Amino acid sequence: MSTQAQAQFVIEASLYDGQSAVPKRIPVTIDAQYQLLKGPGLHWPLGDIREVPDQAGGDIMVLRLRDDPLTRLVLTDRSIAPHLPNRHRRAPVTRRGRLAGWAVAAVASVALIIFVLVPRMADQLALFIPPEGEAALGRVTLDQIRSALDQTGLDPVPFCETTRGTAALTKMERRLTENLDLATPLSVHVLDHEMVNAFALPGGNIVFFRGLLEKAGSPEELASVFAHEIGHVVSRDPTRHALRSAGSIGVLGLLFGDFAGGTIVLFLAERLIDAQYSQQAEAEADIFAHDALLAADLPPDALAVMFARFRDMGGDAEGFVAHFLSHPSLGDRIQAARDATPEGLTARPLLSGVEWEALKAICR
Repeated sequence: MSTQAQAQFVIEASLYDGQSAVPKRIPVTIDAQYQLLKGPGLHWPLGDIREVPDQAGGDIMVLRLRDDPLTRLVLTDRSIAPHLPNRHRRAPVTRRGRLAGWAVAAVASVALIIFVLVPRMADQLALFIPPEGEAALGRVTLDQIRSALDQTGLDPVPFCETTRGTAALTKMERRLTENLDLATPLSVHVLDHEMVNAFALPGGNIVFFRGLLEKAGSPEELASVFAHEIGHVVSRDPTRHALRSAGSIGVLGLLFGDFAGGTIVLFLAERLIDAQYSQQAEAEADIFAHDALLAADLPPDALAVMFARFRDMGGDAEGFVAHFLSHPSLGDRIQAARDATPEGLTARPLLSGVEWEALKAICR
């Protein structure tokens, strides 16, 4: 076969050799006999040539050799395309083992940051946040929670503040805190929402939902939940939890895209509503509640009654009980509250019947 038959046509191309930023203008031809793309210093098998997508105007053709990550051949004439049978086939992944190793290391690094470093840093940072900063975070988060729970999109969920109901709640708070030396003043709120839940926010904020008040069977049951949330406030668990969540969001934002400030606050609000603290934090809040109830001449087993009430209602997986579902198990925590109650304990009445009814009707 003649040389002219083998070289079907000649095309001008720009060769980037991967070593210099300056391209070389070379002629390239198709060798039909040996199935090669040839040029000065260039012998590429046609089956090994891949087309690199042109991310700019799409008016040029960029070619590479399958196993060469750097060299590029740029053409303005696409007439060569029919001679490249595999130009759209993906190049095989090389060094799969090393890539897999780097991927595992990257995932492990992110896990280490989110589950080890961020919690430790949050615990340390919580010690240095000034009270006014913590209170501001709590107020902003509470506003976000009220807005997030509103179903109409018009107004935040309102506070419940009837005169007699608020007086009864204040009486309960004073009874529980009269023997406590609280570094952070409490700010107690009731939201007019059917959710059966209660939680603590940074800055001494404790929030009850109307649904919880309606389900509580006695003032002592509600006081036991109140004491548990005070325990979280004393240990600054909400602040630590918020810092951990914010740190995790920041790390994930760097990996997957930026998070706007409003999104972070809203996410924190949702996390704090359903806050499930660590086993140690929950156990310590339970113990604090037992001691606080005893100091107020109230029975710790009221917390056991509250837990059992909602467990019997089938609420283990959501709502109020989900707030307490960290290990140890709910059954163990019920037993611990019962064991913390001395035999023959004579409890001092907390609220009168009229006051209790006023508190349960605080949202009406």
